[in-house]
Amino acid sequence: MTELNQIYKCKKCGNIVEVVHAGGGNMICCDQPMELLAEKIQDEGYEKHVPVVEKTEKGVNPVPQETPYANSPTNAKLPKDVILETVGKNLWYGVKVKIGAVPHPMLEDHYIEWVEILADGKTYRKFLKPGDAPEAEFCVEAENITAREHCNLHGLWKV
Repeated sequence: MTELNQIYKCKKCGNIVEVVHAGGGNMICCDQPMELLAEKIQDEGYEKHVPVVEKTEKGVNPVPQETPYANSPTNAKLPKDVILETVGKNLWYGVKVKIGAVPHPMLEDHYIEWVEILADGKTYRKFLKPGDAPEAEFCVEAENITAREHCNLHGLWKV
């Protein structure tokens, strides 16, 4: 039986699937069961995979209607004191996810395929390719955040 947000990978063709609606069936690809990827949480060896999450100032606090900025076409031009006063409910803020305390390699044969955050029932994902920086930044509204990433060689990692 599948569970919401589980990640499965086909051992034969490499397809990766995330469960967005849990059901009673089994995940099958290429006429064989797919592998449920375990979410690793502790680094092993030289390369670092565990996501490092930090708050940034990229996010924007939704402007209350009583402020003089309520009719602003974009919150991006708001004064800094209106942006990111606190982190809490109904507040948009930036979240940067870096892969590893030491940046993960982003080579043709070894790289981070995607970075994802699960934030209060919403999923945000950025796909990466070789040569990209092993990080992603998101603007979210959430109290609880889980960060995950998938390395093409070493699998699924979370914090």
